[in-house]
Amino acid sequence: MATFLYKLGRLSFRRRRYVALLWVLLLGGIGFASSAAPAPPADTFSMPGTESQKAFDLLEQKFPAASAEGATARVVIRAPQGEKLTDPAQKTEVEQLVKALGAGPQVASVADPFKANAVSKDGTTAYASVSYKVPGTELTDAAHDALTKATDEARADGFTVESGGDAVQAEQEMGGSAEMIGIAVSAVVLLITFGSLVAAGMPLLTAIIGVGIGVSGIAALGSVLNLSGTTSTLAMMIGLAVGIDYALFIVSRYRAELAEGRKGEEAAGRAVGTAGSAVVFAGLTVIVALAGLAVVNIPILTKMGLAAAATVAIAVLIALTMIPALLGFAGRKVLRRKDRKAPAQAAGEGKPNLGTRWSRFVLRRPLAVLLVAVLGLGAVAVPAASLELGLPDEGSSAPDSTQRKAYDMLSESFGAGFNGPLMVTVDGNDAAAAAKTVSTSLGKVEGVAAVTPAQVNEAGDTAILTVVPTTGPSDHATEELVRTIRADAGDWSAETSSEVLVTGQTAMTIDFSQTLDDALVPYLLLVVGLAFVLLMLVFRSVLVPLKAALGFLLSVAAALGAVVAVFQWGWLADIVGVDQPGPIMSMMPIFMIGVVFGLAMDYEVFLVTRMREAYVHGARPGQAVVTGFRHGGRVVGAAAIIMISVFSGFILENDDMIKMMGFGLAVAVLFDAFVVRMAIVPAVMALLGRSAWWLPKWLDRLLPNVDVEGEKLHRDLAAAEPAPEEREFEPVRG
Repeated sequence: MATFLYKLGRLSFRRRRYVALLWVLLLGGIGFASSAAPAPPADTFSMPGTESQKAFDLLEQKFPAASAEGATARVVIRAPQGEKLTDPAQKTEVEQLVKALGAGPQVASVADPFKANAVSKDGTTAYASVSYKVPGTELTDAAHDALTKATDEARADGFTVESGGDAVQAEQEMGGSAEMIGIAVSAVVLLITFGSLVAAGMPLLTAIIGVGIGVSGIAALGSVLNLSGTTSTLAMMIGLAVGIDYALFIVSRYRAELAEGRKGEEAAGRAVGTAGSAVVFAGLTVIVALAGLAVVNIPILTKMGLAAAATVAIAVLIALTMIPALLGFAGRKVLRRKDRKAPAQAAGEGKPNLGTRWSRFVLRRPLAVLLVAVLGLGAVAVPAASLELGLPDEGSSAPDSTQRKAYDMLSESFGAGFNGPLMVTVDGNDAAAAAKTVSTSLGKVEGVAAVTPAQVNEAGDTAILTVVPTTGPSDHATEELVRTIRADAGDWSAETSSEVLVTGQTAMTIDFSQTLDDALVPYLLLVVGLAFVLLMLVFRSVLVPLKAALGFLLSVAAALGAVVAVFQWGWLADIVGVDQPGPIMSMMPIFMIGVVFGLAMDYEVFLVTRMREAYVHGARPGQAVVTGFRHGGRVVGAAAIIMISVFSGFILENDDMIKMMGFGLAVAVLFDAFVVRMAIVPAVMALLGRSAWWLPKWLDRLLPNVDVEGEKLHRDLAAAEPAPEEREFEPVRG
């Protein structure tokens, strides 16, 4: 591995013009293809194998007029103070609003509140249900504008009118500035780390090119592979972060090789052969973690994971080829100005840096450092014990949003369950009769507030019943009600010779959470297991990968604790921008496990590979730890700050999902890089000593030797290399 990458680095350095031109042409070609490609399809959400999805598929086939998967809007109307909607004048105004809503583009039907029994008992509040022919992601601007215009006109007449449902367009505040914030902070950190504009610019340039190729590729293949516009969100977030990090490590190693007096081509080859090996295996762990999201069997997550994994693969290839090519153009300009003409200096000489001083401190007090770090992360993880999972509904929207106001008005006037009705489908030869029997039985189930009359399709073989729970959509009692109805559905099916299924947005949310819960353990075993094998190949050790995995679990638990404290409990909610604390999104645990594991292993590989490299070259265990931190501590710290800044930029997004993802990933990287890798890792390595590198002989023979630390490479090059005092510097170009 190291020898092959050494040759690749030297080749890219020599043929830098061709390599750079190849990547630029690739970016331009894919960019052109994406601009000429058809528009990407709208987001579609499906969960194969669940009862909710089965019912939706049934309705799409047998009852298309019901628009079961079409967008909906609930327009809630409240009469002026002291008046009632049932008064003749007010009733006329409401009927005009219903007519205006029905005239909008893409509208399938509008339920008149007076005909659908959707007026509150006191006559002050009513709601009109608007059904659309297409899902919410496919609604046009004209459809949104028509809905807004109708409600605005009703407000002008003195009514209080608010709208909810997936047909209501959420306000967007940012749109792209998250990435710019991350890039700006990254530029500052890189400049401070390298002290050279040229060196600082390389990781940024290559990361942007890599993300550009990845995102453009997703757009170009969108219509062919059915990739929606949001598929690229994760790819952009992860690709930008790892792209900067991978380039950072190779540039840093190149500078170290130059400082020891090696010529540019040789320095580039050694940098790619050593740091590049770590980049390959770090990238593989991230790719395994992202591609493993396919285990969940939710198509949208699978597509996001595979798209992000492809972008990471591009970042690895760019780091291994384009970075040495750019280094060939830059020469010694990647060094600080004062270092460009400095004499060669053997590795380890000079004043001890912060990484060296910190590692020596940990080696003197390993047990104390380990206890403080573990107990600290354990304390932060405590809120995770109160984790409540769910999908955000409109009850968790910002208090001043029209969705939240509509939600509250419905709850006050009709009951919380009206915000999350269930849809029960009855499929049989005589659906009308069967639905009547099922409706009677449903009315007797505890937790059911009301059951609406059945809607039957033209063929008479499929019917829909709307069931209103007594509790809200995110209430645990509603989840129990769905389970109760599904448990009783078998008896009703046998009694009526029909198939009874429960679906609807609330049931879909419950099934989504259950699907993720069921997939969590298999996913964790798959990702950690494969990564464990990869790390054994890298480190030729059993205990080092085990320590890496346990440290990762500790950092993820602490990050989830922080997420719960902020987004569920409301701590620091104003600072982070959480409008309404509520349940944590169901996908957060499995998402964080996948992404954070891959990123955490980046730092493990970069830091411990340098320790392993020193150890196999004869250093004592303690010296190896110091060497790893002397060469890698500063760079790992800078890489972590960059990644944190990239993820933190997404906290400013208006989308709750993106905000929570950005916060969770930023906090997880903070804990993992600065507590687990910088404190727990050296403490454990100091306590284990030589045992850290133990590998059973039978396993040593079984595992292929990929030579990540470059032991064979160093051996082959040592004989032919001149002594440091005999080396010559390349002249400064430009």
